[in-house]
Amino acid sequence: MSALDDQVADYLALRRSLGFALKREGELLGQFVAYLEAAGAENITSELAIAWAKLPTKASSNHWAKRLGIVRHFAVYLQTIEEATEVPPTGVFPTKRHRPTPYLFSERDVERLLDAARGMPSPPLAASYEALFGLLAASGMRIGEALGLARGDVDLDAGVITIRHAKFDRTRLVPLHDSTTAALRAYTATRDRLCPRTSADAFFCSSVGSRVSTARWPTKAQRAQRCQSSI
Repeated sequence: MSALDDQVADYLALRRSLGFALKREGELLGQFVAYLEAAGAENITSELAIAWAKLPTKASSNHWAKRLGIVRHFAVYLQTIEEATEVPPTGVFPTKRHRPTPYLFSERDVERLLDAARGMPSPPLAASYEALFGLLAASGMRIGEALGLARGDVDLDAGVITIRHAKFDRTRLVPLHDSTTAALRAYTATRDRLCPRTSADAFFCSSVGSRVSTARWPTKAQRAQRCQSSI
């Protein structure tokens, strides 16, 4: 392992201790260090950083900017240790950011969504999706947080949900309204009747007893496009 590899490891460890996951950053910085070593460079230079950022030649300038930004953040850290480090400048690649207009679900929209869930051909999935969408509407939880719930995370006696790995890997509590607690209690009875044997300790179960997955859900871009077309 080279000195740069060690410095990348120290940098990632420091930022991860602050709550950042940095999975993608770790992969890309490892590739960048390999690129520097292949070029015979012992330190980061702006020229090499920009050249590496553009390696996927057919990618968008937004993609290049993200790659260069990851290197730039590391270079800012490394320059405090190694003065020979060059920090790549900002604004090298033009970027365009488009944020779709948020679509706020009305009460009628939520009712239609729950009706559609109840009409699914698989009774276990119908029950799971109705309870899942109802919980999201009532609590404001993120979809990943809700799908990641284990059975022990949902305390229906106290009316509180514990999210073990919230944003920045923190634990937080979500209090539930009495009506939400009652709906989830009804769901657990239905779930346990339809899926007495499960392969996962998941609160929301699929038709085969596994954790409900978003694998077949629309992508973020597809959801944004649908929201735009419905306005």
